[in-house]
Amino acid sequence: MTDASTRTVQLATDFIGKGDPLGWFEELYATANGDPTTVPWARLTPHPLFVEWLNQHSLVGKTAIVIGCGLGDDAEELAKRGMEVTAFDISETAIAWCKKRFPDSSVNYQVADLFQLALGKFDFVLESYTIQAMPPELRAQAIPKIAELVAESGQLLVICLGREPEQPLATVPFPLTKIELSGFTQAGLHEVKFEDLNEPETVRRWRVQYRG
Repeated sequence: MTDASTRTVQLATDFIGKGDPLGWFEELYATANGDPTTVPWARLTPHPLFVEWLNQHSLVGKTAIVIGCGLGDDAEELAKRGMEVTAFDISETAIAWCKKRFPDSSVNYQVADLFQLALGKFDFVLESYTIQAMPPELRAQAIPKIAELVAESGQLLVICLGREPEQPLATVPFPLTKIELSGFTQAGLHEVKFEDLNEPETVRRWRVQYRG
């Protein structure tokens, strides 16, 4: 585990232990002091599994929202491809960082909490690696909140780490089970395509497409 990962796990564990399971995001970004190498998921490029999917789907002219946008690379990729993009993160520092990185961006960056959103519905919703950073008790609440953002006939793309139910949860990130993901269909969405992108013996990455 890298130093950045070790630090992140410790922060998350500490905040979850004191009953503030989302507070560690702001702490992580604020104490990074502008150094993206201290944020484990900050690639400074859009996620390759997302880019691969985008290359097969045209969303030009559609509205889009990125959940937990981090440093903004996925949101910028959507805007570059002709979408009207909103992106939010619970971390005020992360959003300020996005605006500094992309001062001329067309993306509407906002500081917001998924559990208190009032942003309407979107043609495309991206959830990439955010739910898995939450403890299990929050996921059952987060999944229907995400589903609410999907417009009628809109699309949701979920990218996450996956695990079997019998595999233990150790530390952040907490991979999702298919049972947990079924919460999206229980919330009224329709599963279009499920992709298991790795062999079970390795880290499992799942990419799942839903439609409203």
